[in-house]
Amino acid sequence: MAKKQYAVIGMGRFGSSVAHELSELGFDVLAIDADEHKIQDVSDWVTHAVAADSTDEDALRSLGLRNFDVVVVAIGEDIQASIMTTLILKELGVPEIIVKAQNELHGKVLNKIGADKVVFPERDMGLRVAHHLISPNILEYIELSNDYSIVEMKAPDFTIGKNLLKLDIRARYKCNVLAIKKGSELNITPNATDVIEPDDVLVIVGKTEDLSELELSYAEG
Repeated sequence: MAKKQYAVIGMGRFGSSVAHELSELGFDVLAIDADEHKIQDVSDWVTHAVAADSTDEDALRSLGLRNFDVVVVAIGEDIQASIMTTLILKELGVPEIIVKAQNELHGKVLNKIGADKVVFPERDMGLRVAHHLISPNILEYIELSNDYSIVEMKAPDFTIGKNLLKLDIRARYKCNVLAIKKGSELNITPNATDVIEPDDVLVIVGKTEDLSELELSYAEG
């Protein structure tokens, strides 16, 4: 099975981070940015790096982007360029287009014009930081929709030695424990009798408001 090929447009902090991580994982990555200096900065660790205007349809067509499995549009402040680039990629027939959005309105426009996935890195990072400040046990916070989220949290001290039945998270907070991480092992079918041990990580899903109540409760211990 051939490895997926990725193109990342926009070598700002987010785009270069995505390109670098994909390269580290062994994938072929084409980096694109209008700024030649940024292209020079990343050229040593991506497969190909090209200086090009992503709002120029002929330029994108000449790069053969329709042959890439996924194109990530990581353009920074220029919302118009982000939208134009997404439209051109859609016209070219790129199989999967993932676009960074600046705000909710930008995200709605991107969804309407055909982006397959819209990401909000600044907002999501803000969510993670805020939830970590509320409870240092929170390792990860993922918003699934306007109403539902998933949190990964280090098992609070008072949960150690208790099983899921005794903790009764579902009844008390209307949230479900999806999985328990024990080191590198992930138990995705935890039983009510599973006992929480030191350094365990709980993966919990629920309504955002219910998770907030759980977080505050666990933060207070």
